[in-house]
Amino acid sequence: MDTNHKSLSVRAEDTLDPHDWEVVAQLGHDTIDLAIDYLRHVRDRPAWREMPQEVRSRFKGGLPQEPQPLEAVLQRVTEDVMAYPMGNVHPRFWAWYMGSGNMTGALADFMAAVQGSNLGGGNHAAALVDRQVIDWCKEIVGFPASASGTLTSGGSVANLIGLTVARNVKAGMDIREHGVAALPKKLRFYGSDQIHNCHRKAVETLGIGNAALRRIETDADFRIDIAALRMAIAEDRAAGFLPACIIGNAGAVNTGVIDDLAMLADVAAEEDMWFHVDGCIGALIAIAPRNRALVAGLERADSLALDPHKWLHAPFDVGCCLVRDAGAHHAAFATQPEYLASAPRGIASGEWLYELGLQTSRGFRALKVWMALQEHGAEKFGRLIDQNIDQARTLARMISKTPQLCLMAPTIINIVCFRFDPGGLDEDGLKALNTEIMLQLQEDGIAVLSDTALHGKHCLRAAICNHRTRHDDLELLVTEIVRRGDTLLETRVKLEDLP
Repeated sequence: MDTNHKSLSVRAEDTLDPHDWEVVAQLGHDTIDLAIDYLRHVRDRPAWREMPQEVRSRFKGGLPQEPQPLEAVLQRVTEDVMAYPMGNVHPRFWAWYMGSGNMTGALADFMAAVQGSNLGGGNHAAALVDRQVIDWCKEIVGFPASASGTLTSGGSVANLIGLTVARNVKAGMDIREHGVAALPKKLRFYGSDQIHNCHRKAVETLGIGNAALRRIETDADFRIDIAALRMAIAEDRAAGFLPACIIGNAGAVNTGVIDDLAMLADVAAEEDMWFHVDGCIGALIAIAPRNRALVAGLERADSLALDPHKWLHAPFDVGCCLVRDAGAHHAAFATQPEYLASAPRGIASGEWLYELGLQTSRGFRALKVWMALQEHGAEKFGRLIDQNIDQARTLARMISKTPQLCLMAPTIINIVCFRFDPGGLDEDGLKALNTEIMLQLQEDGIAVLSDTALHGKHCLRAAICNHRTRHDDLELLVTEIVRRGDTLLETRVKLEDLP
C-alpha cells in the first residue's frame, strides 16, 4: 500500500468549532453579563471620548497567523473596542440621525448569526420572518398587502432601490437590456434642495447623472415649493426631457421638515410621474398616536424608503424599501440563473428574495426587528416616537427662552436646529464659536451634536432619536452650551484686550 496515500487518508480534519464547548459556554455567559452591564450603566459613561493614541496604535498590527485564546481576544474587545464606541446608544447622543438600539435586538443579532441563514431566498424560517417584517412595514405606513418590499443595509440603498424601479418603469424602453444610452428622452427627477445626498449617489449610480436631479427651492419652512416644482416640470417637458419621478421628504435630513406629501402625490398623478418618498427620518411617525397626521399622504407613494434602525431602534443595520407595484419591483432586479432555479419542493421551493434588490447574499436582518416588535408591540414604539417629538419641542422652547440661543428652523418633529448667538458676531465668527462649543461638548463627553448649514447659515443640530433621553439631559445641554459660549466670549474679549 502507498504509505503516503494512507497517511493522507487518516489525517485529522480540522474545524472552527471549539475543542471545549463548556469553556465557550462560560465565556458566553460572561460576555452576556458584560453586555447587560454595558447598557445598564450607559448613562454613567461619557457620551463620547477620544481614543488614546496608545490604543489606536493597537489596530495597526499585521494579519494574525497564530491562534490566541478566545479569552484574550474577548478581553481586547472589552478594553479596546467597547470602551470607545461612536456613542449612539448614549442618552445624550443626538448627532446626525441614529437609533439607539435595544437589548432584544442585540440578542436577535446574536441568534441570527448563530443560525447563519442566507436571506437570498429559499424555503426556511428566516425567509418567512423576513417576509413578515416586510408585511408589518407595509401595515405601518398604510401600503396595500399586495405591495412588495425588501430589507436593506439602510436608507441609502432603500432609496436607490426605489429610484431604480422608478427609472425602469418610466424609461419607456427595456433599460435593463439596452442601458441608459438608449433612452429616447433624458429623464428628470425632482426633489427639494433639502433632500439627502444619497439621492445624488443614486442618480449617479443609475447612470442618469447628477444633472438629471433638479433641486427645487424650498419655502421659509424648508418645504418644497409646489409652484416652483410645477414650473420646473413644465420647463423640462418643453425642453424635450421626460419628467419621471418626484422625491418627497417625510422628514428632511437637516430640519426634519415634512413636505406636503398629499400635494406631491397629486402632482405626480397629474403629470404621470413616479412618486417616491424618502421616509428614513419620519415615515415611522405613521404609528405615533399624537403625530401621525404629520405624514398624511405617505400611503400614496409608489415607493418608500424607511429605516427600522432609527425609530424602531433595531441595532445597525436594517433599512427597508417598499414598492406599491410588486410586478415592477420584481422586474427591476429579477434574474434567473440556472444555479438558482426554483424547485417544486425542497429548499429551493421558497421565494428568491435576492430578486428584489442588489444583494444575492443577505444577512438575517429581519430577526432583530421581528423580536423587538413581538416583545414591545408597535403601540409602544409609537409612544416613544411621540416622546422624542415632545422632547425636541421642549428643547426648542428652552432655546427660545434663552437670550443667548436662537432657533434656526421650525421644530416640526424631533430635529432642533439652533445656535449660540449673543449678538455682534458675523457669520464666520458665529460658525467658529458654535463649532468650538460643539467640539468641547463631544470631547468632554457631555453630549454629541452635529452641525449643518441652512440657507448659508451655520447652526448646531440635535436629532433626538433616542429612547433613553430624559428631560434632565436637555436641561444639561442648554446649560452647558450657554456656559461654554459665555466662557469662550469672555476669553476672546480678554485676549483682544492684551497688548
